[in-house]
Amino acid sequence: MKTIIKLYCLLFVFISVAANTNTAVAQTTYQLTGTVADSVTKQPLGYITINVKSSDDIAIKATLSKPNGQFSLDGLNAGKYKLAIVAVGYQPKYMAFELTNKSLQLEAIYLAENIKGLKEVTITGDRPIVKQQADRITYDLQADPESKSSNVLNMIRKVPFLSLDADNNVLLKGNNSFKVLINGKPSSMADNNLKAVLQSMPASTIKSIEVITNPPARYDAEGMAGVINIITNKKVDNGFKGTLNANENLPVGGPALGTSFSLKQGKFGATGYGGASYNKQPGTGYLNTRATFGQSTSNLVQSGNDKATGRNGYFGTELSYEIDSLKLLSGQFNISGNHDNRHSDQSTLVTAPATILQQYSLQSLNISDGNGFDAGLNYQLGFKADKSKLLTLSYSYNNYNNDQLNDINLFNTINYSVPNYKQDNHTGNREQTLQADYVQQVKKLYIEGGVKAILRNNQSKFNYLQQDSITGAYDIYTPFSDAFNYKQDVFGAYNSYRLNLATWSFSGGVRMEETVVKANFLSTASIVDQNYFNVIPTIAINKEFKDRSSISFGFNQRIKRPSIRRLNPFVDRSNPNFESTGNPNLRPVISNNLQLGYNGSGKLSVTTALSYSFLNNIDLRIFTVDTTTNITYTTYKNTGKASRLGLDYNMRYPITNSWNVSVNGNMEYFEIEGLVGTQVIHNYLLGGSVSAATGYRFDKGWMVNANASYLSRRVTELQGTGNSAFRTSVSVNKDLIKNKLSMSAFVNNPFTRFRDNTTNTKGPDFVQVNTTYEYFRSFGVSLNYNFGQLKSEVKKGARGINNDDVSN
Repeated sequence: MKTIIKLYCLLFVFISVAANTNTAVAQTTYQLTGTVADSVTKQPLGYITINVKSSDDIAIKATLSKPNGQFSLDGLNAGKYKLAIVAVGYQPKYMAFELTNKSLQLEAIYLAENIKGLKEVTITGDRPIVKQQADRITYDLQADPESKSSNVLNMIRKVPFLSLDADNNVLLKGNNSFKVLINGKPSSMADNNLKAVLQSMPASTIKSIEVITNPPARYDAEGMAGVINIITNKKVDNGFKGTLNANENLPVGGPALGTSFSLKQGKFGATGYGGASYNKQPGTGYLNTRATFGQSTSNLVQSGNDKATGRNGYFGTELSYEIDSLKLLSGQFNISGNHDNRHSDQSTLVTAPATILQQYSLQSLNISDGNGFDAGLNYQLGFKADKSKLLTLSYSYNNYNNDQLNDINLFNTINYSVPNYKQDNHTGNREQTLQADYVQQVKKLYIEGGVKAILRNNQSKFNYLQQDSITGAYDIYTPFSDAFNYKQDVFGAYNSYRLNLATWSFSGGVRMEETVVKANFLSTASIVDQNYFNVIPTIAINKEFKDRSSISFGFNQRIKRPSIRRLNPFVDRSNPNFESTGNPNLRPVISNNLQLGYNGSGKLSVTTALSYSFLNNIDLRIFTVDTTTNITYTTYKNTGKASRLGLDYNMRYPITNSWNVSVNGNMEYFEIEGLVGTQVIHNYLLGGSVSAATGYRFDKGWMVNANASYLSRRVTELQGTGNSAFRTSVSVNKDLIKNKLSMSAFVNNPFTRFRDNTTNTKGPDFVQVNTTYEYFRSFGVSLNYNFGQLKSEVKKGARGINNDDVSN
């Protein structure tokens, strides 16, 4: 296989579905018709939700506008009605009308800010929080009142297909293999420090979260479960507008500050977001036990306590300049940094029957410093002859560095001769991306194509320093020190098609990717030389019904390339009896995914999906125990297979105009099999998660929210399972100045001060249990302020670079 794809073949996927249903209905004498369009471009808006309600807010009929913006509602009786027009990305439109003639043709209805049509009335509860398309769902955080008082990590529990594990790590359909984008673009801060960033990011600065479970061919093929796209408040209009949020969490956590802004002056526009947080974890305990059996029996008991502090900051901005009506120049820049300290005191005892094999105490300091930035430039060109044609040329540069230090001091030793030692590991990740995309619409067929090259250079330089018992100096221990260089180039091309009919939509495409890998140690010759080519298909079908419900079907293949974390041969010895390292020889993994979904958007909003995934040659984390050294070794190997049958669901119901309830969760049967040494290990589990939330809005700007979530016992590894978790929270919000200033107070897990987080790991000849005792109860306050005023919209680039081909 050659290094660069020289031949770019356009692959056409035809999908023909005919569904003609003729239903006899009784003719009525009254009909309502109209057209919906954008107030700025005057272009018709298709698939807009049109609701007709009685004068006392009872739903009568609903429909969707056609691709040309027209809508029609039959079967209405004479009388007075209310019209509610709801569309994601536009201000909802409400108006009153009266049917006195057999047919009423409304004037063109334009959706935008501050547009007045017929007599306006007040209707609440019509803004859709969840919108489903053939390949994704969109959760509108701005439509959820709880977003004013919460961070993005906590809001994740309410988003369909998403959940949090016991350690607050994000899962997509129960899977931790996915890619996160911010405003449709990769970011080093999301790739390297996702949990900390989401925890410090106020939900009030986020417009919506897209969960793309069936990514189109234009997205890179990486991420087993799909793509999460976090969209900030970035509507740019003439003027200036922003959001400022400050919050405090105790006793775990700390102060955090976040902001977002939008501004436009003439042809220039800019949006930005940023934040900083300080996190403090008071001292808590932990317990590790391990029992080996067979020819050599032993028992290990480690007990200790640790405390940690951390700082995290980030800033991102997007800039755009309209050269003329056909040319747009845009760019983005993101910067982030974090610093974490963890102090531990630990006692270790390893025994055999009536014998002490090892005993020692230690004090350790673990420091991690990370910083990164990424920047990109996009040039977008339109064509006078055909406004549907669009060519985009893009370039981006991404850089992230991390320094890790482990300082271990040992004392009270028995049968343990390891001297004090230090470990340092400097990693650097750099990548450049060049991309070209072309789109064109031929009648109702939307065509996309593009080529892309990603050039990555990852490095790791690690040293192990031993203390001289006489001089006290630290000297490099060469056998445990080295430098690792890893280069990965990915060359891709894609072609996709989308067809929108009255109630049907079809999309399909193929992506081709060639990956070239070269890696070597400083001390040896090249150890890795890989080259692999993948053809990745995707297909999605969506059918919408008159009652605003829809069903969807999708199939795709995804690829999981091992990240630098799994490849890096640096051996982490921060705990002397538990060593972990990467494997430079890992190969990619291919998954096959099927999904059948349903969305109903009446008063009861329902989003649900049944999915099945299977994959082979997984890169699994393998645990083995060396009874001569009493060390558990952990690394990664391509061995085994897995499958998941899952049901994800989300329901939201407004009991009254002031009171709503929602439920989000999943059920799954997960099965995994792999080889550990010479023994086949089989692990399976039926489980899931559920999160319930309710909110009640009182008079004078008061609101109360309550949440409860449960995560069942789960499979964490081929050889591991984790215990269940139950969480609760209550928050109270108050609008101090309507639409300007609000304040909230909250308590998490008010009935449980501490929680045990336990992981069980088994091997052919050992069983180990790792338990950490965590602060669970916390309190906090939050202040949110909106400022500025916007007037008119400015263009944003329709295309850009999305490097979603590497997962954690």
